[in-house]
Amino acid sequence: MEILQRRPIPAAAVFFGITRRCPLTCRHCSTSSLMDSEEYPEELFRKFAATLTPDNRPDFVLMSGGEALLRPRLVEDIAELARAAGARSQVLSGLFFAARHERAHRIPPPLRRAIDAVDHFSASLDVFHEEEVPRAAVFRVLHEVLDTGKDVSLQITGLGDDDPYLADLTADVLGEFGDRVPMLVVPVSPLGRAHSWLVREAPLPKSAVAPAPCAVAAWPVIGFNGQVTACGNQDVMDGKVPLPAHLYMGHIARDDWSTIRGRVLESPMVRAIRATGPEYLRERYGTANGCGSPGYCESCYVLSKDPALPRAVAEAGALPTTRLIERQTENLLADAGAVSFAREYGLASYAGLVALGHAQQPARSGT
Repeated sequence: MEILQRRPIPAAAVFFGITRRCPLTCRHCSTSSLMDSEEYPEELFRKFAATLTPDNRPDFVLMSGGEALLRPRLVEDIAELARAAGARSQVLSGLFFAARHERAHRIPPPLRRAIDAVDHFSASLDVFHEEEVPRAAVFRVLHEVLDTGKDVSLQITGLGDDDPYLADLTADVLGEFGDRVPMLVVPVSPLGRAHSWLVREAPLPKSAVAPAPCAVAAWPVIGFNGQVTACGNQDVMDGKVPLPAHLYMGHIARDDWSTIRGRVLESPMVRAIRATGPEYLRERYGTANGCGSPGYCESCYVLSKDPALPRAVAEAGALPTTRLIERQTENLLADAGAVSFAREYGLASYAGLVALGHAQQPARSGT
């Protein structure tokens, strides 16, 4: 809840993609991770985390992969560096070790130390992971972590609000854990291995008049190669879509947290995307030659291809009224809360599950 409540706040968190490797081969994996996927030195990430200071740090440091717990010492070190700076940490795992957990009944010690080091532990569980990791084994791991007093949550993907698997799984989690395990339920993304089989939905109509702010452009994302972007879309991270100039925030081999944070906060293009969304920017400032294929993310990819557009956005961004609009949008999105964010970017009928364990929040919300 706390993480999602801060989701619209620029630079309130930073994502670390510390590896692209994973021993699982889930058929929906957006990163197409394998055990021989490219991997960069741990020290690259450790040195950047060391640039967080009590006077200049995000509220949250979030770690994932691939499978982040393939690098348990790095997870532990980043969590400790975050805590020293006054930030809280989270790690997301696919629980590759949970299949073996059926026999061992214990989390391996190096992984346990990494989990103990973070403030929040999240696990992936869905029909795709269950093809490799049994649900019962995942539940045993969650019980083991919960018994130590650690906060845990589940991140679940499904095929839609009417997916019967989601109804079964969420009911099972509620029956097993009550309100102790919040769940963020999102649709499968047509990226990575899912791209070959997932039927794409028809694109939404252009929002040419009404702004549609992009809250996910608020937090910098560190890729497995150290590249920092203002967008976590996997096609952008993988280079399948040429990285738009306005989404490039730097590289952790050269830039510290203060530099990255400054760019996230001050880039006129990123500020405008957060406040009004890319489709509005194309309609308001684009030229005929700058327009690409319709669609929300597709519009963002082509913004920098129109030479006049970044200049016009920068000029507008210097106006005091623009700053006011940006603050108003940020406040509106933050005031809407975590459930509203989960409804907008996840599956609406399951959005209330992110609030499990929080007083006066519904367990499930309607569309």
